[in-house]
Amino acid sequence: MSVANRLKPNQPRKVPRTFPVSSNGSQGTNESTNEVCPTFYCRWKSLLGRMLALILLVPVLPVIGLLVLLVRLTSRGPGIYRQTRVGKDGRSFTMYKIRTMRLDAEANGAVWADLHDDRNTSLGNLLRKLHLDEFPQLLNVLKGEMALVGPRPERPEFVHLLAEQIPGYLQRLSVHPGITGLAQVNLPPDTDLESVRRKLVLDLEYIETADLWLDVRILAYTFMRISRVSARIAVRTTKLARQVAPPKQTQRPIAQADLPRLAVISPHGNAANGHRTVGKEPTHLKLQSDQPVADTPS
Repeated sequence: MSVANRLKPNQPRKVPRTFPVSSNGSQGTNESTNEVCPTFYCRWKSLLGRMLALILLVPVLPVIGLLVLLVRLTSRGPGIYRQTRVGKDGRSFTMYKIRTMRLDAEANGAVWADLHDDRNTSLGNLLRKLHLDEFPQLLNVLKGEMALVGPRPERPEFVHLLAEQIPGYLQRLSVHPGITGLAQVNLPPDTDLESVRRKLVLDLEYIETADLWLDVRILAYTFMRISRVSARIAVRTTKLARQVAPPKQTQRPIAQADLPRLAVISPHGNAANGHRTVGKEPTHLKLQSDQPVADTPS
């Protein structure tokens, strides 16, 4: 199936609640590849993360309340939106964020956000730049669905496609997803399959080498960036710089027309609009084949 597929009625496809991870981290295959083994620290750090999230929420909750009020006053729609993401062991959960986009941002389907996305509100651009829109995810950490540090959680619609295109992609689901992480520190947001492959290298490095000192440095970097310290100074201070092999082939950024047009449909047939999701869980994914474009994920 091409990653450039679009929506087409009459071709329903189930979006699973979980994504089974085989020993090689890919769906439905038994090919032998190097299996990622999470460090012992990864197995017990959830308790520590939840304690820290509880402490951080004390000063952060009033900030979240103020941001929600500002969002409500400056644009139509809720201040916080909920979105289904895929977490540890492929289990889906509801992630919370401050809304930064227009209410109709995904009226034509789910797409990745662009660095200069014109769907962002004026306030949303500022919140994204300062990373303040991520604050509500401390609630996900407190609930044990996320960690402070780890691979970024992806949407189930996109995980479906990326798992088919990138060998070993599902191995990143062996740990809790994080608000920040080694890949997020070193690389920009995903724009194509090669950028996902590059981030996967760092995600797997984190899973295999994570310890308390590495998490402390990543959190220190994140705090420095929120405090408007330049990325160059922050990464040099925390010694988190990583070199990832550049793509073998130059690929153009994903255009919106290339992306899979994904619609989450409720059991009653109502399409989700914008950041709102109809029903508790997505139930069907409709796909339509267009002209395939190589290496262009959702």
